[in-house]
Amino acid sequence: MRDLVGLRQRGLNGWRAAERLFDAAFGSGLNPLRHLGAIGFLAFWLLAASGIVLYALFDTSASGAWRSIDALREVPLGLGLLLRGVHRYSADLLVLAMGLHVVREWLHGHAWGFRRFSWLTGVPLIVFAFVAAVIGFWLNWDQLGQFSAIASAEWIDALPLLPTPMARNFLGSAAVSDRLFSLFIFVHLGVPLLMLFGLWFHIQRITRAAVWPPRALLLGTLGVLALLALAVPVVSHDPASLARVPAELRLDWLLLFVHPLTDATSPAFVWALVALTLLTLFALPWLPRRTQRAAVAVVDPGNCSGCQRCFADCPYAAITMVPHPNQRVGRLLANVDGDLCAGCGICAGACPSSTPFRHRAHLVTGIDMPQWPVNALRARLRAQLEALHSVGVARPLIVFGCDHGAASARAADGAADASAFSLLCAGQLPPSFVEYALRDGAAGVLVAACREGGCEFRLGERWTVERLQGLREPHLRARVPAERVELVHAGPGDDALVAAALARLRVRVGALTASESDASHAWALARAPVHG
Repeated sequence: MRDLVGLRQRGLNGWRAAERLFDAAFGSGLNPLRHLGAIGFLAFWLLAASGIVLYALFDTSASGAWRSIDALREVPLGLGLLLRGVHRYSADLLVLAMGLHVVREWLHGHAWGFRRFSWLTGVPLIVFAFVAAVIGFWLNWDQLGQFSAIASAEWIDALPLLPTPMARNFLGSAAVSDRLFSLFIFVHLGVPLLMLFGLWFHIQRITRAAVWPPRALLLGTLGVLALLALAVPVVSHDPASLARVPAELRLDWLLLFVHPLTDATSPAFVWALVALTLLTLFALPWLPRRTQRAAVAVVDPGNCSGCQRCFADCPYAAITMVPHPNQRVGRLLANVDGDLCAGCGICAGACPSSTPFRHRAHLVTGIDMPQWPVNALRARLRAQLEALHSVGVARPLIVFGCDHGAASARAADGAADASAFSLLCAGQLPPSFVEYALRDGAAGVLVAACREGGCEFRLGERWTVERLQGLREPHLRARVPAERVELVHAGPGDDALVAAALARLRVRVGALTASESDASHAWALARAPVHG
């Protein structure tokens, strides 16, 4: 187990290094490694759309299938080659995106706990994708399709399941009847429908699931597929002939790898490898972990107003709204499902009772994290600012960071004028705490959220940005001096970005004129209660 944990950590370090390289090339928001699930969905939609058009042009008889597909070469302007190429290369993209998505999720430890359901429902989708892809080659019924069909039949015959060998269906030309070909078409169309149903299950416990990548990434992917389809067109081999063995085949190694692997080893070995792989994928969520499960959010019925903001912001549909047991009819209460809760604290940052702009001896919020409650954060904020002032720091800086992002504490440790807070997620931060820090004497506040698309809890970075920009409730009030607030996107290993942002903030607040400083100081001392 220790070796497996070490392997995963080394792999995670390598993956993050690759992500940073892609961030530098595309920007974190358009980094394909951060949108693998959405790219997989895009490939599936492209397969469905191009497949419908191909089916309309397809001769479903065994004798006419090859001619109808080969005729696409004659369509003017290369549109036939474009259609066929997009269909094939989208299948390659789907398999590639799925494989990388599985690796990424495992490296990040996303097979356990509240993510177990998504992991387990995703494993069958791999089987569905390969079954549909392999049978798709058969429908063309050229030499490659013939080879794949016979090789698959012989591989299946290695299992003692069928009363008659499947390979008997390919002993002669008469054996490949229109009826058998109709069965191929039925499976090729039916399995993607099962896959669509499985995808719906796969994202059931994810709110705002990304089924489309960002527009620029979507258009770029479409462009690459189109160029690939025209530059390296997909063309048929010679028509299938059961009387002769194909001399040379252009294999799609991503989709048909099982055939050469079987030839190089044995059918039994490949069956054992496939079974072991699937059993391992299904078993991973049940293996013990070193890290303990995060504490779940706790609702205080006396302070929950039923506003539904935590319900709207929860990334994993862990919160539902139920009738309030002790209030008038129509009043709602947030209810947390402990099996679904990620322990991220995003709900606490969304709660309006976390942002009471008034004097209170003790902050009590409608929903909070027991290991890091809002009132404890408020008390620690005051204590650390008082400590900085007590040692003569004139312009203290506060850094709010994330446990899963850059090490904001390390960036602040080397600065005598800064104090850092590492939260469960940047989305746990109520925007009012920026104002609290400034009112308590901070000269500036730095909020370090994860890179775009890189939040451990999917939506924390997005909600943090929208709240600070006034686009989402609860929002940072417009009265907060913008020049005293800095936002930086920094993931694991991006400590230098946080340090650079802290330096920029220090220079900016230090360059304020005396009148601006006096005005800001007067604003910080304003303690008149403000309700809302």
